[in-house]
Amino acid sequence: MNFPLTTLLIDDEALAISRLKRLLGKFDDCFDIIGEAANGAEGLSLVETKRPDLIFLDIEMPLLNGFEMLSRLTYMPMVVFATAYDQYAIRAFEEHSIDYLLKPVETERLERTVQKIRSFIDLSKANTTPDDDLLMASHPADNLMRMLEQMRPKKEIYSISVKTGDKIKLVPLSDIAFFEAEDKYVFLSTLDGQKFLTSYTVTTLADKLPETFVRVSRSTLVNSHKINEIHRHFDGKFLLVMADKKATKVQTGSTYADAIRRLMEI
Repeated sequence: MNFPLTTLLIDDEALAISRLKRLLGKFDDCFDIIGEAANGAEGLSLVETKRPDLIFLDIEMPLLNGFEMLSRLTYMPMVVFATAYDQYAIRAFEEHSIDYLLKPVETERLERTVQKIRSFIDLSKANTTPDDDLLMASHPADNLMRMLEQMRPKKEIYSISVKTGDKIKLVPLSDIAFFEAEDKYVFLSTLDGQKFLTSYTVTTLADKLPETFVRVSRSTLVNSHKINEIHRHFDGKFLLVMADKKATKVQTGSTYADAIRRLMEI
């Protein structure tokens, strides 16, 4: 990765983008601004199309907020959050951002961000496969942020909300057989054979749901209490026959086999 970095600005406030653009202009050897987006949905499309080196990203935006936008990306650039909401700082660091700027952004603070970006890229060039230690070197507060988040008790949930027409339907977890990703979307399938689009990624669901929901492949999360049969498959994989109306067969991923064995004690 070389300078100037191709850069996108994603913020629903036109004045905020205008100010940031003016400030970044003082560092034209570092940033090449190639586009702007006014909300998370536009940002998602622009990032996937332009594939920039870096994005400056607001958090509270219409359609998709900053975190939701990041969760749906298939291409991940470097991220600098720029927002007026400092309560998001912990989560922002957890998203592996290079830095976190509070609005209104000041030149002196932006200079520190530029230095962090330069340091991060220097470290990346020194090691072609940067590991967690390199990431920590760029923002030493990250480890503390992660520890604080891990100490927070998870909120117990009993249902998943899905949109059906003009209504929001709450689907009890006990009625869900499995979740499955198709392209960029994740659907839940119920025991009675219904299928609903969710607004989550498989990774988010794996973190959000109780331990009874087990990730069995990159694209699938199953309700372990709704498995009727387990069949050995080739290459260390398994076929799970679910207890839904369709008796759906779910194939596990080879890298998830050990988790399946421990879960089922086989």
